[in-house]
Amino acid sequence: MIRIFSSLLLAALTSSAVLTAKAEPESDLWGRSLVQIESTRHQYEFFQPWSRRTSSNSKFGVVVGGQRILTTADYLFDHTVLRVQKGGRGAWYEASLQWIDYHANLALVEVEDAGFWTGLKPVKFADPVPVTGEAKLIRWNDGRLEMRRLEINRLRMGRSALSYVELPQLELDSEIDGVGWSEAVVYQDSLIGLTTSQARSKCTAVPSFFIEKVLEEVEQQRFLGVGYFNFYWKKAENPAVLDYLKLEGEKRGVIVTEIISIPGHETRVKPKDILLKVDGFDIDITGDYLDPVYGNMMLERLATRGHWAGDKIPMTVWRDGAEIELEFKLATADYNKEYVPSARYDMPPEYLMAGGLVFQPLTEPYLRSWGSEWQRRAPVRLVRLKERRPTEENPGCVLLSLVLPDSYNLGYQDYRYLALDKVNGMKITNLPELKHALDHPRESFHVIEFLPGESVQKMVLDAVQLKSATQRVMFDYRLPTDYFVGSKDSEP
Repeated sequence: MIRIFSSLLLAALTSSAVLTAKAEPESDLWGRSLVQIESTRHQYEFFQPWSRRTSSNSKFGVVVGGQRILTTADYLFDHTVLRVQKGGRGAWYEASLQWIDYHANLALVEVEDAGFWTGLKPVKFADPVPVTGEAKLIRWNDGRLEMRRLEINRLRMGRSALSYVELPQLELDSEIDGVGWSEAVVYQDSLIGLTTSQARSKCTAVPSFFIEKVLEEVEQQRFLGVGYFNFYWKKAENPAVLDYLKLEGEKRGVIVTEIISIPGHETRVKPKDILLKVDGFDIDITGDYLDPVYGNMMLERLATRGHWAGDKIPMTVWRDGAEIELEFKLATADYNKEYVPSARYDMPPEYLMAGGLVFQPLTEPYLRSWGSEWQRRAPVRLVRLKERRPTEENPGCVLLSLVLPDSYNLGYQDYRYLALDKVNGMKITNLPELKHALDHPRESFHVIEFLPGESVQKMVLDAVQLKSATQRVMFDYRLPTDYFVGSKDSEP
């Protein structure tokens, strides 16, 4: 009897030990893989581009191979100081940015202090990534590892806050509001994503299969950026439109409606082409293809399904009554190739100040100075310029942003938010062109012309007095010594 009791007791203790052993690794694993990141950044005041203030943001990252920390690109732009903390408390370590891509919304952070890496363990990526069911959100909270339940809704294509490119995203429901940045989304013992946005209890995450492929490309020094299809298309759900384009056989494919012009990039598809097949996958009339792992996915997924900027993807299109085979070269996601750039990361706002007149490129960050409802609150004519496509002749737009009152610019002091057309007869699309034009006055005068539709069409200023007026304004308004601030690759 005693022997039986002892056996039962031993079995119970063994079972308890097993359960404990199973429970411990989960918290131990993620406690050794999740770190906290603090980023101190410059925030620029675009209405006064020489002004800036400092702010700090907290986010998370996970340890990956090669003693690196993987995180999202959110809140790393314009940073001045990076530091990291392990274990949710204790010492902070100086860190640096090893690699970042804002369109992919991913970054790698490194720490030189060898002591930081003691006890840390790289995460394992899930393969495949589940697209339904329960998952967990893991983060540090006041020195404690917090785990929260998530519900995976679906895998979709969407845009991050940092890019105009459609990328794969996990859509999730959280049991709490207030999901942070780059928090780990895990399933069992594997990472399935890093959070990128949240609205109340809903959030999105970069899926681990995309992360893993990007890391492979970066490690092999092959990563040339995120590629995308630089065209718009529409569904072909109404059979009449396919009949109109003389498509033979079953109804299939989507119709190319517009090509996004990119200077220096050739796009082989044309408006009215019917996309029948992309990278070997049939495209249906809604723009989906059947992914062998993740089911029906939007065709934009094929631009990042093992492909990157510059890769050539085979396509089958219907054009002029016949099927045509062609190779489509993926365009490189690049803010600088937009007429109104969506972002200007890791550089101060560009500006040129001449005689109290402050000129700036029109960018989306500038428009966002009107607040979260900038599309409604900013001047309508400027918001509409955001819809323009760049061309070789007209790749961008420069504004007369404001006028700092001075005797030199008397009568013009209320002018602001005006888009330039020409200065001294020269077309103006960027600040170096403007600087060059101001060096070549017309008969001792500067003639500034604005785009048609602006409330003011022309300004005339004394060219002889411009230099002394600029110096006086800079002194009177206590401005920095540089009257011209441009990006390194655009200075004349």
